[in-house]
Amino acid sequence: MATTKKSSSNPRKPRADAERNRHLLTEVAKKAFAEHGGDVTLDEIAKRAGVGIGTLYRHFPTRDAMLQAVYRHEVEQLAAAATTLLETMKPLDALRAWLRLFAEYIGTKKIIVQALNAATNDNTELFEYSSTQINVAANQLISCAIENGDVHQDVRALDLLYAVFGFSKANDQTDWVPRAYRLIDILIAGLASENAQAK
Repeated sequence: MATTKKSSSNPRKPRADAERNRHLLTEVAKKAFAEHGGDVTLDEIAKRAGVGIGTLYRHFPTRDAMLQAVYRHEVEQLAAAATTLLETMKPLDALRAWLRLFAEYIGTKKIIVQALNAATNDNTELFEYSSTQINVAANQLISCAIENGDVHQDVRALDLLYAVFGFSKANDQTDWVPRAYRLIDILIAGLASENAQAK
């Protein structure tokens, strides 16, 4: 009986390559938007990423699709960071580090949302998704901090999110990030339980 010759090619390789290109384009787009605002062209993003415009359009057929992908990517990275930080830090330190990431995320969000709203008004589902992801991550961090005796039992994640979001969104000065960090330090100090302060 003749044996069937197995193909030496890896069928998953194109998929992996495509995923790498998508990730690269998303990261490049984020940096381009941060540097130049929401008016960066798709041609410029493709050029910066070192890929052809056809490759970009295969992943992001419209400018709106690119903006939504960058926004979603930022949210998912922020949400995933909660678990990663809790694996490597004490709960109170993880909460502080994550709130700093949240403040930085707001800086990107201010640029992306403005461009998104200019492109389309149909972003309700995306914004609801991002809100859910962020609330789940923040509640995870607060729950661990409460369980560890680091913060008071009545601390609510939403109160922290509103405080950091309100400060960061309203500030456009060049030094707003370190100022947001100082606010976070003040908030953490105010939330810390007597047990945490004694540690």
